[in-house]
Amino acid sequence: MAKLRVAVICGGRSGEHEVSLMSARSILSQLDRTKYEVVEVGITKEGQWIAGSGIVGLLEKKSKAKRATLLAEPGPARIWAFEETPESGTLRLDLWQQVDVVFPVLHGTFGEDGTLQGLLEMAEVPYVGAGVLASSVAMDKGLFKDLMRAHAIPQPEYALCLRSEVEANMSEVIRRAEGLASYPLFTKPANLGSSVGITKCSSRSDLVEGLREAARYDRRIVIERGVDAREIEASVLGNDELRASLPGEVIPSREFYSYEAKYVDGTSRLLIPASLSEEKIREIQDLAVQACKAIDCAGMARVDFLLERKGERVLVNEVNTIPGFTQISMYPKLWEASGLPYPKLLDKLIELALQRQIDKSKNERSYEVSRG
Repeated sequence: MAKLRVAVICGGRSGEHEVSLMSARSILSQLDRTKYEVVEVGITKEGQWIAGSGIVGLLEKKSKAKRATLLAEPGPARIWAFEETPESGTLRLDLWQQVDVVFPVLHGTFGEDGTLQGLLEMAEVPYVGAGVLASSVAMDKGLFKDLMRAHAIPQPEYALCLRSEVEANMSEVIRRAEGLASYPLFTKPANLGSSVGITKCSSRSDLVEGLREAARYDRRIVIERGVDAREIEASVLGNDELRASLPGEVIPSREFYSYEAKYVDGTSRLLIPASLSEEKIREIQDLAVQACKAIDCAGMARVDFLLERKGERVLVNEVNTIPGFTQISMYPKLWEASGLPYPKLLDKLIELALQRQIDKSKNERSYEVSRG
């Protein structure tokens, strides 16, 4: 049997570029080469597509590499390479690799937010993970929270403001924020992950700095009530039928699970599985599936929760449609604890991507008007 050609795409124009490279390195090391022919594709911080073996190192070192692209035309999925004609200095496209399925490993903007998914949909390429709708809704924390509220899924109180409001009328934004709840408050870019740009604000001066920090990364900013809570996460897998893993708990090394606590100092602890009652485990798993179904998520997701220390109310914090896949990431670790080891998890995700493409191919693309 011929091997499946799997294109792993990593990097990207995002504040999470480096996290993407960490995830890609792990995935590339765990894909079963007896089953898959792996095609490595990278996107630089400037948005240029490149291809070739050792793509993570090429992106890290900003080395010169083969320029590549994927066209938005339906048909056999092909990665094209740019070749320069020395005589004229013009560029031409040459077929580099044909692929069967794409595995996007792009966290944050221009990768996890539905933009890459839209390109893959136009090209009719099977790909791992959520579609355009779920990707874009999950990425925008403001829209996501509005949808959770519409489905009566519990979450912390929140408000949304724009960067233009922060720049033009900071006092009004502060008034709205302080009317939401007492300190501490959290400020977050609406469209980013890995805790980039998030600030815990314990005073008005913190709030001002937090709003400015969030505004560096997005034009939409979420302000959220701080919750004295345990940080619980659950992994979700499936297409139409979703299932959730055993929950795990994050013990942050800092005030909250910041980017540094996740990826830099390495001192945050993960408790897998979390110490919870059977009843609480089922509640978290049910809410994880509900949250994913509410946004029409498919393939994979990690759902983050806040478990209030007083009263133990479970609150949905966010859904990550391309969760981290590093050696210390919760998503693969939770599935391993639930009986699905990392390589088998990758097999399942690729299988789900192919199944979903078969389902989408059943859609009729034209409508004939009856003239009888």
